[in-house]
Amino acid sequence: MPREQALNARKQRNAALVEAMLLAAMADGSVSQLEIRTLLSRVIERPEFEGTKPEELNALVESSAQRLSQAKDLQEILTSLRTRLPDHKNRMLAFGLAAAVAFADQRATRMELGLLKTIQAALGISEDEVAQIIDIIEQGGSLSEALGEPLERLYAEVMVLVSAADGKLKEAEARALVESFAADPLFHNVSPERAQGFVSEAVAALATEGLPQRLHVLAHGLATHPQRLKAYRLATKIAHATGKVSPNEQRILELLQATFGLADDEVSRLDRGAGA
Repeated sequence: MPREQALNARKQRNAALVEAMLLAAMADGSVSQLEIRTLLSRVIERPEFEGTKPEELNALVESSAQRLSQAKDLQEILTSLRTRLPDHKNRMLAFGLAAAVAFADQRATRMELGLLKTIQAALGISEDEVAQIIDIIEQGGSLSEALGEPLERLYAEVMVLVSAADGKLKEAEARALVESFAADPLFHNVSPERAQGFVSEAVAALATEGLPQRLHVLAHGLATHPQRLKAYRLATKIAHATGKVSPNEQRILELLQATFGLADDEVSRLDRGAGA
């Protein structure tokens, strides 16, 4: 059941993202081939759509267009987008995808700009966030540059990967995870509510995207060697929380070592420190 709920949430999120792009494409009354190509290329580059087959994508675009055509007004559409995109990161992504379509020909019409302002207000995107997104789009960059994961969120996900290695979160592991948030200076600005949000997002991402994709995201987000050492230290602390590292937890640690390119002596030192 949890997996089915996660998959349905992914389906609803992706439909909302496509609808945001179609809104921008239709803002001036016509949809150009360039706008459609931009829509498809932006979808392909995003990990949210990983594993979506071409025929599934075509069906998604068609059903999204139908939903938009059946809506009573723009307000109904925006309310639906807010409901299906509950967190700020996905709302920023929706705005970024819509902006990418609007600026597909290097300039946006007055109607397209007006729609983007309406979407911005409806989704709660700040002026600074808008400026950053538009700047990246105009430079031909990836939206990942504007949607970078907070380091704290990535560190939390590393701990969750180990905690969930055996299929469930043990009490001792959960306690160690919470203690890490409370005691580590890295998380001193993270409120308990935000920490819980990080954990919930990490669990949902793992369920919907799978381990290989999340490791790819971690490798991209934790780009420096000190960051990767820090992440592995947190992971091995969780693994040793019960006093004995399970085979599944050891497998995750080995995958993290390979993903982060850590040397055996570095890993051994961190493992000894966690088990002390």
